Amino acid sequence: MSFLATLKIALAALRVNKLRSALTMLGIIIGVGAVIAMTAIGAGAQARVEDQIRSLGSNLIIVLPGNVTSGGVRMGSGAQLTLSEDDAAALPREVAEIEVAAPQLRGGGQVVFGNSNWSTQILGVTPDYLVAREWEVTSGRPMTGADVDGASKVVLVGQTVARTLFGESDPVGETIRIRNVPHEIVGLLDRKGQSMIGQDQDDVVLIPISTARKRVLGGQQVRARNVGTITVKVRQGADVSSAEQQMRELLRQRHKLQPNQEDDFFVRNLSEVLAAQEASSQVLAILLAAIASVSLVVGGIGIMNIMLVSVTERTREIGLRMAVGAKGRDILMQFLVEAVTLSLIGGLVGIVLGAIASFAVGHFAGWRTEMGVGAVLLAFGFSAAVGVFFGFYPARKASRLVPIEALRHE
Repeated sequence: MSFLATLKIALAALRVNKLRSALTMLGIIIGVGAVIAMTAIGAGAQARVEDQIRSLGSNLIIVLPGNVTSGGVRMGSGAQLTLSEDDAAALPREVAEIEVAAPQLRGGGQVVFGNSNWSTQILGVTPDYLVAREWEVTSGRPMTGADVDGASKVVLVGQTVARTLFGESDPVGETIRIRNVPHEIVGLLDRKGQSMIGQDQDDVVLIPISTARKRVLGGQQVRARNVGTITVKVRQGADVSSAEQQMRELLRQRHKLQPNQEDDFFVRNLSEVLAAQEASSQVLAILLAAIASVSLVVGGIGIMNIMLVSVTERTREIGLRMAVGAKGRDILMQFLVEAVTLSLIGGLVGIVLGAIASFAVGHFAGWRTEMGVGAVLLAFGFSAAVGVFFGFYPARKASRLVPIEALRHE
């Protein structure tokens, strides 16, 4: 018997009991839909981590002021600015693995344009900061060394600040007041999005570090070329751990720390933090897909149960077909095609429902979801495999019936 004829017989048998066939497929539909939705959620979580890595820049190390002890009293982290611009300049000069080291002064304040104002983060930086963060300028020009040397009153604005103060207009060339000091906008920064802690990285203005020290931020940051943070970018392909160790030794030497003294700075390797977060999101994606796959197994057991019932109900039919010349392999193929057809139809419906569920989760819950072709093919292929696996035993049982005994079955 040809496969086409077998398929027609199998479909006809399924149409006889439409409700039972639909209920049998329900487990597969739910399983495939759950796999698609859960995989999309997991892929969205991974994509979000990857976006955070790209937004921060690659191979980043952050150096922060550490503890300082004065008169036996520990002043606490950041109580004094123990880092300087000279430290930042020494790092790429003395450590070959370091590409740039960008010093920063950080503060907050009101930014005013006309009748509009916005409280935002103010960063005093050098041109190396844009290199370290891999931050492009979409309009205007980036900051230059001449801006820093001349303590120029120029500013680069983030997308959030620009949208708040200027709407959809290009802000380049306009003048804003930062803590009542007028600055000309020379560039609009590209969008960065949220950081790994949920902070809006685009809610920021960048000014030359010399301008921040002398005219805007002031305070203890004015003295001794102190800085609040140094952002270090390690060269592509270099050993980040080795660079971190050499950097630590150099800073201890520059700060004249004795072997028994603890570091007066903190080093944070963002690559390791983000790699751990990415690994966690991958585990989450696998776990969600594994949990959803249980529904497919349950659906497969349902198919096996219904197919066994069908074999019992159709025993006389099977005996009659075998009596007129049907071979065991024909009977096996018929029931196997019925099981696989149930699984495939259920898989197709499940894919549609999974796509709808993924869209609904992303739209209403605000979670990022990404439904890849690979996940769809995997779920569909797995549903077919479930049909073959759980349909084989009932089909084999039907093919081994003895025609005379089958015809006698009541």
